[in-house]
Amino acid sequence: MHPLRLSLPVALILLAGCAKHAAPESVAALPPVKVTLAVAQREELPALTEVTGTIRPVQRAQLAAKVMGTIDALSVTLGERVNAGDLLVKISVGEINARVAQAQAQFNVAQRDLERERDLLGKGASTADMVRGLEDRFAMMQAMLREAQVMLSYAEVRAPFAGVVARKFANAGDLASPGYPLLELEGTDAFQVEAAVPDSLAATLIPGAALTVEVPTTGLTFSAPIAELSSADPRARSVLAKLTVPAGPAVRSGEFVRVQVPGAAIHVLLIPDTALTVLGQMERVFVAGADNRAGLRLVKAGAVQAGRVEILAGLDAGERVIVNPPAGLREGQTLEILP
Repeated sequence: MHPLRLSLPVALILLAGCAKHAAPESVAALPPVKVTLAVAQREELPALTEVTGTIRPVQRAQLAAKVMGTIDALSVTLGERVNAGDLLVKISVGEINARVAQAQAQFNVAQRDLERERDLLGKGASTADMVRGLEDRFAMMQAMLREAQVMLSYAEVRAPFAGVVARKFANAGDLASPGYPLLELEGTDAFQVEAAVPDSLAATLIPGAALTVEVPTTGLTFSAPIAELSSADPRARSVLAKLTVPAGPAVRSGEFVRVQVPGAAIHVLLIPDTALTVLGQMERVFVAGADNRAGLRLVKAGAVQAGRVEILAGLDAGERVIVNPPAGLREGQTLEILP
């Protein structure tokens, strides 16, 4: 190898070393740079604790049978949209059909007897007591018929509101029993977040207070007011909070979310997030010294909220930081402070 021929990496290292030794002279020769400053301020803010939650529809119902019988028809499928009043399940109830027919026949007989006796009373061939007795019998038969018709209506399970079929617990041919669910229906118009909040944080929460909710799967973030707070669960040591999802965000039932719950206040150091720059793994902030020259601080940044970033280490309160530092700004360079 020729003694004067150098590889490219070695040449770059030598050039970098020469530039480092020449830095003071080169920086002094640079013209002043115009910058805008902001003061690092220490403020008292509530500490935020992240709890997990789930998106749930406001309208949700498990539909069960009120009478026993074989399921004749259950034609809806999972995820199918239905309207309020749509027929979802039809149950075979032969005994109730017979009861309705019997009650209808008794009602017809009582009605004919009452009409005949009223006609005879008008002709003087009957008594008022006889008519009143038949009127009472007619009213009783009418009530029995109405009861049988109501029982017959239970053979049809209809949608109480518009929504989607979320779960099916039975199929056609199964035996339906009173109280055992057949379907679960969920509304699609309004949603809420259900989250278990630890006792230590729930004491400061009140209905109407807004909390920040994040949906990790979509990156969506929104503010949701607290609609309900349950009593504390002694086993889980938590309180169930229900938050109203605003109309704008597109969410789905069952989605996993994170809820930011404020806790005790802590002192934090805040600067504009535009003052923080990142170079590789290093987080940096340029400051203006007393001599109006740029200084470089390696910092450790925390959470960002409302356009400000928390500085955990590397900076003191009251220091003047450079907002939107120019790309060519170098440590020690003279600054021209803009108002």
